[in-house]
This record gives sequence, structure tokens and C-alpha cells, in this order.
Amino acid sequence: MHTTVGIIGGGPAGLLLARLLHNSGIDCVVLESRDRAYVEHRQRAGILEQSTVDVLRSSGAGERLDREGLVHDGIELRWDRKAHRIDFPSLTGGRRVWVYAQTEVCKDLIALQLKDGAPLLFEAQVLAVEGATANIKTGDRPVIRYTHEGQDKTLICDYVVGCDGFHGVARDAVPESIKKTYERVYPYSWFGILADVPPSSDELVYAHSPRGFALLSMRSPSVSRLYLQVPNGTDPADWSDERIWDELDARFAIDGDWTLERGPITSKGVLPMRSFVSEPMSYGRVFLAGDAAHIVPPTGAKGLNLAAADVIVLARAFANLKDTGSAELLDAYSDTCLKRVWRAEHFSYFMTSTLHTDPDQSAFETRLQISQLDRIASSPYAAAELAENYAGLHIG
Repeated sequence: MHTTVGIIGGGPAGLLLARLLHNSGIDCVVLESRDRAYVEHRQRAGILEQSTVDVLRSSGAGERLDREGLVHDGIELRWDRKAHRIDFPSLTGGRRVWVYAQTEVCKDLIALQLKDGAPLLFEAQVLAVEGATANIKTGDRPVIRYTHEGQDKTLICDYVVGCDGFHGVARDAVPESIKKTYERVYPYSWFGILADVPPSSDELVYAHSPRGFALLSMRSPSVSRLYLQVPNGTDPADWSDERIWDELDARFAIDGDWTLERGPITSKGVLPMRSFVSEPMSYGRVFLAGDAAHIVPPTGAKGLNLAAADVIVLARAFANLKDTGSAELLDAYSDTCLKRVWRAEHFSYFMTSTLHTDPDQSAFETRLQISQLDRIASSPYAAAELAENYAGLHIG
């Protein structure tokens, strides 16, 4: 089988890229190692930036998002038993965010792909990418080797895009001699729960507490998604439902009339946290997007949105190549994306280090965190910097 663009990974990045290429008249094939049910139900991010929503709408994948997504115009920060709201539209010229889970984005894009898009193969396990520097003028092309329906197969491509996550094989196509990796592993994790109870706030609440960080989020008007900072290696089985709710109550506590609503907990899980970047994001005819090239801690809600930004840039570059014959934008892809990647890495690190309590943190460092939060609450410039990064920078 031959295609112009072979896409490894059928998560939101791979599926969105396939949709954008289809709309530009560029053929592609998506290879996803998991089955459809797994892709449509794995719990991941739930916040979409303005730019992500805009591209989903323009690509034809925004109908259910507009009907069911929850529009948020800000977030609330809590510390020292006080609360302060950050209003996004007033600080960013009208930009906002949407609560719409990654599972729903994938469902929408899969439905479109199967209806009128390029081939999408589930349970296609990619083994290797070969020929990254192949010269197609001489008849050579990159090859993706994979297994599907019990058979070894090959996909011959003009270009390969790895959207196969941190543990995927696409990044291996970049030689170790030119690869640079940057990483930080955090000394704490997130303990996340889903609960069948309406959210206790209309918008997300980020809480700094001497007991550790907490986040109040939601999946719908009737389902809450909440997180607690916990030590690495925490076993969810050690936490009873009552203990979880009591700890959340303590960390969200403020002086004022506010109550944390409790309900049946339907899911529990622990999420380790890391920052990671691999450079360059391209080599020859192989390009990396999303978690294959970078990971951010979830505190800044950048993961899915950063992956979407990558493939928006890449789709424009492929469309430009098709329309003009120029590979200039493709050649600039890595440098173009890394500028945004490092901005998102810094913002995610800032949110994480400001709101979490390091196990070895000194009283001096805690006072620095409080000073930063006080600065955000008192300065429109500091608040605007947070709002602009959270709601999402424009994709140039």
C-alpha cells in the first residue's frame, strides 16, 4: 500500500491531521495500535483552547462540540483560604476555553474519518519506520512496517508523521547523534477521580494548599473530575471515598460560603507527571507531533492543545507543498513548533511549580509561591500573562 502521508497513531493529533489533510485533498493512512473502543474511551485531557476549537470547527468536527461543550471564560485560583478569578475574555481580547473531553474529540474525528476520510486501521501495530532520508526522486520512499490482522505489512509513504505518543517508535527514526532530549520528572503525581455529582463550581478551581495541590474540573454538568496531589507510587486502593472527599474539602477550603458537593466516585487513577522535549521534531521525511515529541504536566492544560498546534502547522506545510511545490514550510516545521512547545513547557512548569508543594520545599519557597499568587491577583499584567497562555497563544 502506498500513500502520500503515513500517520502513526490514531489519537487526537493523528486523527486531526488526517482530517486536515483530507480537506486539502492530500491522501493519507492512519495506523492505530489499539482498537476503536479503547481510543474512544481512554480518559485524557478535557480543556480545549480557542485555537483548537477554531480548527475543529473549520475542519467539520465542531458540531457536537458546539452543542455539548462547556464554554469557560475563566478559572479560579485559591490560596490562603481566599479565592481570585481570572477572566479570560477581558484579558485576552475575547479568547476563552471549552470543557470537552479528549474522548469526545476522538469520537467525532473517528466518525468523520470512517465516513469520508482516508483509511483508518485499528489494531495496526507499527514495528519500525525505515528510510527517513529516502530520495523519492530516485524511487526510494520511507516505509512503515506494521502488523495487522495477524499479518506483517508495509506502508510505503512519501512522508511519515509520528503521532504515536511518548512510547511510540517514530521518534526512533531520529538518529541518536542529532537527537537532544530535555526532561524533568516531578516528585509527585495526580490522583484523579470521576464522580457522578454536578461540579461544585461553574469553572475550574486551582488550589494551592499546605496539604498539596487540588483541582476541581468537570466532564459535563452532571460529572465532576477532581485531582489531588499525592506522592509518587500512591496506590488508589489505599484511599477510601470518604478520605478522598475529606482531603479535597480541606484543600479547597476558603473563608466564605462555598460547599464541595460529594457523590459516588466511579473511577480512580494516579497520573505521574513529567516535562519532556525531544529535538528536532523532524528528520528527513519523518515528522513528530504531540507526545511523540513533547510532554507537559497537565497543570496548564496544554497537552492536547499543543498536539493540535503541531498538526495545524504540519497540515499547512503539506498543503503549501501541494499547492506551490515548495517544501519551505515543511523544512521549517521543527523550528516553528519548538518555539511554541517551549513556551507551553514554561507555562506548564510555572503553573505546576507555583501551585504544588514539593516534598522537600522550604518555608522560603512556599512564601515565594504565595507572593506569586498575590501578584497575579493584584496585577492585571500578571493576570493577563496567565490568561493569554492558558487560553492559548495564536498559531502563526
